[in-house]
Amino acid sequence: MDPHRSRTPQPTRIDYENVMVTSLGSNVENVAENRRKFLGRSSQGLGTVALAAMLGPSVLNSAHDRNSIGLASLPQKAKRVIWLSMAGGPSQFETFDYKPKLAKMSGQPMPESLTKGQQLAQLQGQQLLCLGPQFPFSRFGTCQTEISTLFPLIGSVADDICLIRSMTTEAINHDPAHMFMNTGSQISGRPSMGAWVTYGLGSVAENLPGFVVLVSTGKGRSPQPIAARQWSSGFLPSRHQGVQLRSHGDSVLYLGNPSGITRDQQDLDVRAINELNRFQDSQEYDPEIATRIAQYEMAFQMQASVPELMDIRNEKKKTLELYGCQAGDGSFASNCLLARRLAERGVRFIQLYHRDWDHHSLLKQELPLRAAEVDRACAGLIHDLKDKGMLDDTLIVWTGEFGRTPMSQGDKGPIGRDHHNKSMSMWLAGAGVRGGQVYGATDELGYAAVENVCTVHDLHATMLHQLGIQHDTFSVKFQGLDAKLTGVEHANVLHDILV
Repeated sequence: MDPHRSRTPQPTRIDYENVMVTSLGSNVENVAENRRKFLGRSSQGLGTVALAAMLGPSVLNSAHDRNSIGLASLPQKAKRVIWLSMAGGPSQFETFDYKPKLAKMSGQPMPESLTKGQQLAQLQGQQLLCLGPQFPFSRFGTCQTEISTLFPLIGSVADDICLIRSMTTEAINHDPAHMFMNTGSQISGRPSMGAWVTYGLGSVAENLPGFVVLVSTGKGRSPQPIAARQWSSGFLPSRHQGVQLRSHGDSVLYLGNPSGITRDQQDLDVRAINELNRFQDSQEYDPEIATRIAQYEMAFQMQASVPELMDIRNEKKKTLELYGCQAGDGSFASNCLLARRLAERGVRFIQLYHRDWDHHSLLKQELPLRAAEVDRACAGLIHDLKDKGMLDDTLIVWTGEFGRTPMSQGDKGPIGRDHHNKSMSMWLAGAGVRGGQVYGATDELGYAAVENVCTVHDLHATMLHQLGIQHDTFSVKFQGLDAKLTGVEHANVLHDILV
């Protein structure tokens, strides 16, 4: 036997509820030390957190030192978030912000006092003509909120939603606008909202990721692309990034075992690989090793949990009719039903993208198609959560990445509206949000928000507040700075919309 080998400390194996963990023995004086190894053993590494995630979600939730990341104790009204993202930018003038003055001025020049020197996406240097609402509005609910007749079923739950007509954003083109809405920054590489939430609160889902993304596409034209960086973990540990589940076909690629490989054999492989990963984790400081451990274990668990989750054939016929979907059709409606099923299983942040709201032209022809694809499903989700007693602690957010101009675009063909960041409409429901109210207002032509102006940072601050997180103290050290979801600028919790 090699005499030098005999002096090397032998690994000690500890069985934690049948999970094999490898650690160094106590005799470490002969192990070559360096700064990274010292930090890896002397600091509280993420390996402990990854192990806790395997042993149980309640352990994971207590693994974070709340003080170290500024998690002040606030009442938690929301246990989870369902974010409904209408990708492409819905027009507020045909959805939730009726402007009678704009209707009267349709076809007339837009007042230069509003538009001179202002940022426009594709209408720069063109004649700016007012474009009135293309569809009628009606009053809904006991609150008598004005909503487009394209959305009668969302109108039927008007008393449950808070409609914000004064939202603004900083970005005016799709990709940076998506980044800003998701991360609070137009620069890619920042953590998304879902990553921040799961980093701060953990997840109570035992066999599913804490942050799940579902994407659907409207029938018709080629939609704007959706990039995975919109649900990135940024500089947070990568296990907090969103996991996209496909709405039809294989929900997760390569999740099934190869032919001839049993689940028990796969289990042994995962245990062996993770034992090697944990040994490496004990030798060097690299948080991504802990992520790799957690991902192997989660992937193994998802092999059983995801097929059961995605199979909605056992849902009652009444429930399928409520959402307006069919099993496996990959529609936004099916994704809304899956969102409820994910919420029931403890997933913390569920984000649904529905594409093809980018109407520079064909507004009058295409918008009714998109409305029909989401109207019943959104209302069905609210009804279903209420029936199951889950709306009280589920926060629903419905929004695009920006609004649309009150000026027309495409004078030589079917007209549409350009991108716009000075006014947009969105709504929230559940988890302590006061339903049946309209918050904020735009000017009489809808060009800019003028009353109770809201920013994306305000929205994020309000969401974190309902999740029990103090937004201005919740931070992570990054490049020597205290990085926050709500940024360095002032952000306000919208207390007036809360119960």
